[in-house]
Amino acid sequence: MTITAAIVLFAVIWFMLLFISLPIGLKTQGDIGEVVPGTHASSPVNAQIKRKMKWVTLITILIFVPTYWVISTGMISVASLDFYSGIDKSY
Repeated sequence: MTITAAIVLFAVIWFMLLFISLPIGLKTQGDIGEVVPGTHASSPVNAQIKRKMKWVTLITILIFVPTYWVISTGMISVASLDFYSGIDKSY
């Protein structure tokens, strides 16, 4: 695996986990009952982005390391994902 592929894999995992974690524990202005004029009631009161980004980074590292190891050792390769190699093409 090249360094570019590793960075892309890390970024994909990181952003997927970030988008999954954003609504977790979210309290909206409508939930609290204090809607600021000019904003939606579904606007977050305190999204805790820094805290979520730290947790997402930690979990991403825990997922990335075994994934990188599996890919770099060759346990899974592009050739092993070729499901159509055994199909008869004589139609």
